[in-house]
Parts: sequence; structure tokens; C-alpha cells
Amino acid sequence: MYITGGRVIDPWQGLDAVADVLLQDGLVRWTRSAGGDAPAGARTVDARGMIVAPGFIDLHCHLREPGQEHKETIASGGLAAARGGFTTVCAMPNTEPAIDTPERAADVARRARETAPIRVLPIGTITVGRAGRQLADMTALAGAGCVLFSDDGAAVIDPALMRRALSESAQLGIPLSQHSEDPQILGGAVAHEGEAAAQLGLPAGPASAETRIIERDVALAAETGGRLHVAHASTAGAVELIRAAREGGAPVTAEATPHHLTLTDRALLGERGPQYGWPSGPAADTSLRVNPPLRAQQDVDALVQGLTDGVITAIATDHAPHAAEDKARGFAEAAPGISAIETAFGLLMTALVHTGRLDVSTLITRLTLGPADVLGARAEAEGLRGLTPGASADVVILDPNRAWTVRADRFASRGRNTPLEGCTLRGMVIETFAAGRRVHSVMDDAAAPTRGAGRP
Repeated sequence: MYITGGRVIDPWQGLDAVADVLLQDGLVRWTRSAGGDAPAGARTVDARGMIVAPGFIDLHCHLREPGQEHKETIASGGLAAARGGFTTVCAMPNTEPAIDTPERAADVARRARETAPIRVLPIGTITVGRAGRQLADMTALAGAGCVLFSDDGAAVIDPALMRRALSESAQLGIPLSQHSEDPQILGGAVAHEGEAAAQLGLPAGPASAETRIIERDVALAAETGGRLHVAHASTAGAVELIRAAREGGAPVTAEATPHHLTLTDRALLGERGPQYGWPSGPAADTSLRVNPPLRAQQDVDALVQGLTDGVITAIATDHAPHAAEDKARGFAEAAPGISAIETAFGLLMTALVHTGRLDVSTLITRLTLGPADVLGARAEAEGLRGLTPGASADVVILDPNRAWTVRADRFASRGRNTPLEGCTLRGMVIETFAAGRRVHSVMDDAAAPTRGAGRP
């Protein structure tokens, strides 16, 4: 596959220039200045006017299988990921049963090889059953292929247990992805403590529910040498704690989600994005019920600044598909989460790049190299080395200007729970290649794999 004439952005090489890329036998053969002849026998993809980049890497994705296949399967979530430009996703372990044994981790990896069009890497739990009482066998989980450890949806509250987990992390070289919400502070809150929650009468919690856990954990990471990864950071205070930890040399990384980077708690009042021309929505729309909750504008601004500065090194979708009945309740009772992986790129381009808040090269870096750095040696072993020769041929072709309207009934994901229904986004994933195989194309839908098609 000869991809020619596109603006190639490859953070691994520090490359941002018009160039050609050759994919051969599932690998990147070379990337070179544009203008040469196509290699004999190669199929040519004309990428003029497009961005060519490494496939995106998602550190935080809920695929629901096993046990909740009515919400999502590895196959449907994998296809949704391909449509979103993601060629590698890390599957969260809050399945039923939880991924807390090497056998269950190996089963997820097997199912992914058989059904997903893209690379799916399992995440193991930190504690048995995500119950926060006993450490899982992290060494065995690592041996079964787990790339991170997380009790996502529940923070590890016991500081002694978290300290032991971080000590294990230091030995294994695998990060802990901590869900940083203190339930003792949060209580029954379902929204950010601010004007929107007050107007709607929703149970609300302070930002300290997040910062208290992060403050404790960065201190433990510095003490133990364990690798801490802060999942879905959402507050200005979190950004400053992470900044100080990284400047002090602590082994701390962090991610932010597209929705926390672009939406504020004003959306709960129906103000989804008047600055982008988006239609207003219903108040207390349950599609906006997320953990952690949408925050104030000052928090969004701090997250974007942290993304620009490199304090937050990764964007992760926290793709959380739900069945319709899970959201068809009152706001406080609705299941938290957004089906986010298919809209991530378009949302980020619309709200950050096209508004001048973030340059596109930084966006690509935070979707590719940043997550790969969190995965460390496992990324290298998987060939996640951007568009360098010999890297896995995971490539995405992007139209930075093409406008499209979000219609959830067209999602590949089984989860149709999105607050962006009817919103027009500017920025589209045109084609996705995983290990050199075209797994998504808006120009030739027949080339995309059907559900159940395995990854080569």
C-alpha cells in the first residue's frame, strides 16, 4: 500500500511534512519525501489534502465482553475503534467477571485475536474482583499480557494496599491506572459542585474528591518508584498536582478524555456547544452522566493547557457504551459513560484545533506517542513505533476539514449514548489500516471488515 502526497505527522520521527509512506507485509517499509514513483505492484492511496498519521492508541476503553455483550462486544467495539482511527485499544477490566486472573486476561486476548479488526490489549485489575481488599496476582496478569492495572470505576482507597500495588508496579514496570475519586468525599454525587447542579437540584461533589486521591497517590509513587497513571483527569487541581509530581521526577503520567477537554457542566443545562453552532439539548440529559463529572470552564481550560504543556501526555476516550435502558432513567440513576470512540477525533478537531486552542501536531502526539510511552516496553514489543521503518503498519488517514453530523444510529458501537447527537463536527477519519490491512474506509465501505472478522 503506497500512501502518497499527504501531510505526514509522525511524532516518533519529529516529522510534519508532505511525504509518502509504503506499507508492506504488515509493516511500514519506509517514509520519504513526496514525489517519487510508486513502487511496482503497490496499490496507491492518494492522500493529498489529508493528514497521514500513526494509528491512534486508546489507554482507556470499555469493551464490555465478557458478561455485558448487550452493551458492546470486542468485535463491535473494535470496529467502532477502527472508525474512530484507533488501531490499538486497552480494554478495561470491569467486565463480568472482572479480569482479575491470568486465565481471564488470556481469554480476552484470544477473543480479540479472533474477532477484532484492531489490536486489543487487556488491562488487569489491581485488586481481586475490583473490591479493594486484596491485591490481584499482578505478576501472573502481566505474564498473561496485561499492559496496565486498574480497578476503574472504583479507586483503591486503602493507602497501604495502594502502596503495595505501586511497589509491584515498580517491579513489573507496568503502570497502575487509578480512578481518582474518593467515595467518602463524593458521597452520592452525580455532578460537579457548581451552578448547573444547583439549578437542577442534582447531588453534587467537590473537585477535592479527585485531588485528594491524586495527592496521596503521587506521594506513594514517588516513595515506591511505582508507575502511576492518572485516569481521566478532570480538574484544574489535578493538573497542578500532576505537573508538580512530574517536575519533581515522580513516575506519573495522566490522560484526559475528549469530553472533559471540550464540554463543561453548563451542558447539563442544555448548552452543549453554542460556540460551535451545535443545537441545544435537554437539561439533565443522561448522556452527559459521566464519572468523573463534567467540570467548570476553568477546569477545561487547565486540562487543555496541561495537554499543550505535556503535563497530560495522553488523550484516552473512556469509551463506555451502554444499552438504551441504562440511560433511560433519571440523571442520578443513569449509568455513567459516553460512547465516545467514534466521535473523539472530530470532537477534538472541532473544539480544540479549529478554535486555535491546540495545534494538530500536538493532538496527534497525544493520541499516539503519548499513550505508547505509557505502555513502555509493551508498545515497543507490539511494533508501536509510529511510521518508522519496521513498525507495525497501523496508519490513519484524516481529513482535517471535512464536516459530518453525528448520528448515533449509524455507530458501529452497540452503545448509542452520546451527547453529540445532531452536532456537526469538522474533522473525519477517512481510512484506517491495522497491520497493513484496511479496516475502515469512508470511500469504500465494503473494504471495512464485518463484525466477527479477525485481525490478521
